[in-house]
Amino acid sequence: MMPSGPLPRACWTSFISLLLVCCLLPPGTQGQEFQLRVEPQNPVVPAGGSLLVNCSTDCPSAELISLETSLLKESVGSGLGWAAFQLSNVTGDIQLLCSGFCNGSQMIGFSNITVYRFPERVELAPLPLWQPVGENLTLRCMVSSGAPRDHLTVVLLREEEELGRQPAGDGEPAEVTVTVLASRDDHGASFSCRTELDLRSQGLGLFQNSSAPRKLRTFAMPTTPPRLVVPRFSEVETSWPVDCTLDGLFPASEAQVQLALGDQMLNATVVSHGDTLTATATAKAEQESTQEIVCNVTLGGESRETRENVKAYNGPKIDRAKCPQRLTWKDRTMHILQCQARGNPNPKLQCLQEGSMFKVPVGIPFLVRLNYSGTYYCQAASSRGTDVLTVMMDVQGRNPIAITIVLGVLTILGLVILAAASVYVFGVQKRRDIYHVRQSSTRLPLAP
Repeated sequence: MMPSGPLPRACWTSFISLLLVCCLLPPGTQGQEFQLRVEPQNPVVPAGGSLLVNCSTDCPSAELISLETSLLKESVGSGLGWAAFQLSNVTGDIQLLCSGFCNGSQMIGFSNITVYRFPERVELAPLPLWQPVGENLTLRCMVSSGAPRDHLTVVLLREEEELGRQPAGDGEPAEVTVTVLASRDDHGASFSCRTELDLRSQGLGLFQNSSAPRKLRTFAMPTTPPRLVVPRFSEVETSWPVDCTLDGLFPASEAQVQLALGDQMLNATVVSHGDTLTATATAKAEQESTQEIVCNVTLGGESRETRENVKAYNGPKIDRAKCPQRLTWKDRTMHILQCQARGNPNPKLQCLQEGSMFKVPVGIPFLVRLNYSGTYYCQAASSRGTDVLTVMMDVQGRNPIAITIVLGVLTILGLVILAAASVYVFGVQKRRDIYHVRQSSTRLPLAP
């Protein structure tokens, strides 16, 4: 193997000279009797590390033992049949060449240095924000640096479960993928990848580097739209319920629900149970019109929506301000029960007495009698419904003490008149009686 980096000029000179010597020596005379050993043989060193190399031979007359390399080297000792060199900043795989002479014959020895380095980056590619259940999920692990690559393996994991392993390959950065089928059980699970640099065959060990874990969120969205339950008709300014339900949703607790009346968002109460999501709210139309209710359920970037129309109308309504709930009237007086009702269509308004069901006129004058006292139920009714208002009517008779006095005075007065009339009649009758006069006297005094 040739050196991995460019050689300095002096090294090139030595290398070329060595090649010339090797080529010029006759066959069988190139140090076949004695060998030149290079130790350690095929070492594995960490990137940027140093290495002590010894070139030695058993030849008793060995000379000119040297080490040919492009690496920084320093001679640290020599003796009969050996020479030692310190190599520093070993950054890549390289072949070392020791050369020397024995009895005029050249000796050559080789050793291959393998540099190992741990990956600088082991990263699992970002997972989808939401992964549909039942669809393929591709996991990607990127590995930067790391050597030797033929001893580097990438493993993809779900929690501690191994999903697959592949060699890192020669790409930079290396990318390893594994495809799995997403399930509900994967929701909230952690996925990661790990590199394994196996140098056990070189007498070192198994070195592992792991990426940061990433959590996966899976979801299932039904194909059917939500069920939206609202009344077909509603009364203006009257609250009515809105109910929206969607089944087959996973996870239902993480879905987003929006209920709207036209452009107005409703304050919804959302409850999830299993795979069912229910949202409830109340709505109210401010004027007579056709209102659109919208229920939108969103999960994992997908939405399901249902729309329904509600026709708002003015139902029968008794005007409380113009219909007093308590009345106090006098007996035998004229009054008007001023009650009004509105609605579309115009409602029919009537007030009935509790128990007797006597109907008192509304909006027209009538003579109030004592038997009108009681509780009345005023009802405005139309095809859109009814509205009931309770009215208390208290009819009071005239002052009983004054009447008694007047009657007593009239009675006494009547008796006096009757007595006077009797006396008068009796007196008149006595004055008109027949009297007999004696003839013996021509002049008699009148007797009473």
